[in-house]
Amino acid sequence: MAQRYKGITAQRGNGAMAQRYNGAMVQWYNGKIVMEGKLIIISAPSGAGKSTIVKYLLESGINLEFSISATTRKPRGKEKDGKEYYFISVEEFRRRIRNEEFIEWEEVYKDHLYGTLKSEIERIWNAGNHVLFDVDAKGGINLKKIFGSKAISIFIMPPSVAELEKRLTLRGTDDPSKIKERVAKADAEMDQSRKFDHIIINDILEKAEKETYTLISDFIKIK
Repeated sequence: MAQRYKGITAQRGNGAMAQRYNGAMVQWYNGKIVMEGKLIIISAPSGAGKSTIVKYLLESGINLEFSISATTRKPRGKEKDGKEYYFISVEEFRRRIRNEEFIEWEEVYKDHLYGTLKSEIERIWNAGNHVLFDVDAKGGINLKKIFGSKAISIFIMPPSVAELEKRLTLRGTDDPSKIKERVAKADAEMDQSRKFDHIIINDILEKAEKETYTLISDFIKIK
């Protein structure tokens, strides 16, 4: 029979058909695909280059699909609902918390909530892909605890706090007070990096991209 764990369908019992698909295990149960893919967790302080590395990974051809997080913050620049994030109201987010629709969630700043919907994991696995998370440090640590050996957690580290502050300033999306707030949060997140499976220092972008790709590619090949 099929059972639920943290909102993910897992196959149990006799008579199931199974085969490899895009490097992940697919099982059939009562005519429905039940995916046993893997999960890639990428975390970093804001401004460390995480989004650029994630984009590189998604274009690398290793069957990764971006897990779109839900958030209550407003879109930035050209961000679109359902692409970078699911942009929802604070009231809607808290309603979904009550309905237990999230695998994990966090209130990063007051009324600025981020979370991973259970439906996203099911959607990606059922499409035959591995899940790629782009989450903050706390979210990454929580996801690793939930999925254990099915997940690899990677922390992208900036060369220094001073360099991180410089990048945030050059980005031009935040005022000085917000930058100060982000730098303080980044300092705390970097202290949590030891809880990740791997740390990549993003001092040279191309090098960091290749190192991250190699770690993930090798992890996906493990059966």
